[in-house]
Amino acid sequence: MRHDVSPELLDKLDAGKVAKLLDIPEYRITGALERRILQYIYSPRELFRFDKPVSSIEGGTAIFVEPFDIVRGFPKISRVLMLYPGIVKHFSSCEKVVVEEKMNGYNTRIAFIGDTLAALTRGGFVCPYTTEKANKLVGREFFHNHPGLMLCGEMVGPDSPYVPKSIYDIESLEFFVFDIREKVSGKPVPVMERRALVEEYGLNSVRLFGEYSVDEAHLEVTKIIKGFGSALNEGVVIKDPQMALPPVKYTSSLSNSADLRYAFEFYNDYGRDFFFPRVCREAFQSVEWDEDEESQRKRCQRLGESILQPMIKTINRKKEGERITETVQIRVRNLRTVDEFKEHLRLLGVDAIFEEPEPVGDEYLVKIRKIFKSTNDKTDSILRGELWS
Repeated sequence: MRHDVSPELLDKLDAGKVAKLLDIPEYRITGALERRILQYIYSPRELFRFDKPVSSIEGGTAIFVEPFDIVRGFPKISRVLMLYPGIVKHFSSCEKVVVEEKMNGYNTRIAFIGDTLAALTRGGFVCPYTTEKANKLVGREFFHNHPGLMLCGEMVGPDSPYVPKSIYDIESLEFFVFDIREKVSGKPVPVMERRALVEEYGLNSVRLFGEYSVDEAHLEVTKIIKGFGSALNEGVVIKDPQMALPPVKYTSSLSNSADLRYAFEFYNDYGRDFFFPRVCREAFQSVEWDEDEESQRKRCQRLGESILQPMIKTINRKKEGERITETVQIRVRNLRTVDEFKEHLRLLGVDAIFEEPEPVGDEYLVKIRKIFKSTNDKTDSILRGELWS
């Protein structure tokens, strides 16, 4: 479906300039505007964002209006389900691969736009809360010396409004760099060069497990994943040291189950999208690890409990008259950030209730109850006798 594009929007976006910088035909830009794949966002920074990939341009790519700048989206990382054939085939042109930790948080790109930092979420939105945190955790020195680069990493910790995790020894929120890329082209910096840069500026890197030959890497990755034990570490990312080939990821069974447990608590909002790929991961991992009958039984039991128990909990909560919500929290220095984050969630279509800020030292802790409308409505309707359709 095509829509008319207002002259005001066309005035804000120099489609020819953008097309040249992104190395795609201009009609791709105007066409994306017409189909509303390229969307105008006015807060907290005026920009256009690609809601979906277009040609070679990643979804989440942001085009800032004033000052004009482009921040490429972070490319989707494919997943390997069978380690040995997957690694050998994908990295056939490499002698070695680098294995780093895939941390459990939310994907963030930090870039310098004009003379200020901007922290972008995966979808290409500037998050005011993450931007405040980036100014504290990352600072400006790196960007003063490397203005054309962006830091790609994971925001991790309990004070996360998106993926709150307490599995790491983090008090509030920390940023861990897993990639550095050219802001406009998206070209990545080689792994060891990137790690040296991150160390030079005193920033956090994701954990490096090692560099392994392509033929032996599957054995090392299996050891790493099994070494996580009962911890909820998410998994690993396997990379070409020169970053000429795209990386691949591999996750642990306990992480898959934890994802399902979360998703099925809000089953009508998340459950379906989470279910099938994670079941496939479990099946292939069980086969590759040559599990005996008892290990398979435990895996199946864990998977089933991850799906049914949170759903039963949700249905009982609704039956008792509760509203199905998730409580998250943010920790801010400036209360204006809270107001900006409310607007940010509204833009994302998230219904949330903010509690009164609680002073904690020189910051404010704010609890947020995110309301899952679809799960609330579906559960309520079924409990009142509606049929499933």
